[in-house]
Amino acid sequence: MTAVGEDERVTDPLTVLSLDQLRTRRSVKWRRYDPDVLPLWLAEMDTPLAPPIAAVLAAAIARGDTGYVDPGALPESFAGYATRRWGWSPDPARMAVVPDVLQGIQEVVQLVSEPGDGVVVNTPAYPPFFAFLAAVGRTVVTSPLGRTDGGGFFLDLERLEHDLARPEVTVYLGCNPQNPTGLVLRPDELAEVAAIAGRHGVRVLMDEIHAPITYPGVTHTPYATVPGADSSIVFVSASKAWNLPGLKAALAVAAGDASWADLSRLPPEAIFGAGLLGVIASEAAWTDGEAWLAALMTGLHRNREVFAGLLAEHLPEVRYHPPDATYLAWLDLRRLGLGDDPAAALVERARVALSPGPTFGEEGRGYARLNLATSPVILTEAVRRIAASLRAA
Repeated sequence: MTAVGEDERVTDPLTVLSLDQLRTRRSVKWRRYDPDVLPLWLAEMDTPLAPPIAAVLAAAIARGDTGYVDPGALPESFAGYATRRWGWSPDPARMAVVPDVLQGIQEVVQLVSEPGDGVVVNTPAYPPFFAFLAAVGRTVVTSPLGRTDGGGFFLDLERLEHDLARPEVTVYLGCNPQNPTGLVLRPDELAEVAAIAGRHGVRVLMDEIHAPITYPGVTHTPYATVPGADSSIVFVSASKAWNLPGLKAALAVAAGDASWADLSRLPPEAIFGAGLLGVIASEAAWTDGEAWLAALMTGLHRNREVFAGLLAEHLPEVRYHPPDATYLAWLDLRRLGLGDDPAAALVERARVALSPGPTFGEEGRGYARLNLATSPVILTEAVRRIAASLRAA
């Protein structure tokens, strides 16, 4: 295999590391289960670091630069990327560095709502949303996504209007691109979200952590750019697209005056929880990481197609709608007869770890989430193991 860095334009970062190399990693993805289990559960990629990121981190370690965080040029570097990629020019002076998107949302929810308030989330939803909202005394109000005949998902705007109209609701926590379905909302849908939220006096917080990971023919629209979104706050990070979750750095971006008035009240401890190495790495990702990301997206796009072919050949009972963004596959496993939590059965029978569907909400019963950000070899082995375990049952 060609090493990443020899030709970033053509090398697939997903094919560089062998299974034996990956098993030496210390991350929870690789340490949660026994060594014979293929871990396709956590949203972490099986890639080496992008060379520009590796270089700045090596330089920081060499100079012992591991102290407390300074925002540096992180806001400016993200603003430059957003301008180049999406035509959005957010104001760096209206951004706040936070440890990660989840902690940033948790802090902001407490600034813009009161204990007991309702927060609407679309389900199936990123599981930590449920836990952290409960931890800060907010009530989760679920607003299920609609399902298409082809197994895909869409934002049910009528249901959303109904849910945002509830008297206890003060916040809508959106996720675009959506985890776990990979749904990407169109500009007209986002504008309608803003109009609905405006009619009911609901603040919009939008998680856009997967925004750089969109596939050919799909365009991400930053929520802050749609009419009526001035009071919103958007959360972004390089952690998913460049595989940096353990380094801890994200940004909360105010869309207008009202949202900046709230964001500027973030407590200092929320900012100092970010990591200096995370800021250094993220600056390099936003500024110099686009060639590597392009190579990654070529590999992920190939994996989407490889995975669809594997399912058609070995597991035709599984319903899979390829995501428009993210490296996550949301699998309908109800026809396999494995109950509400197929992942629990498959880790024991097939030695393949997936994310349990029920943790994503009621709509996740009979589903599981699989991480596509690995090598085609590992994907193939995972599908073959699952199929073999079903034949043996």
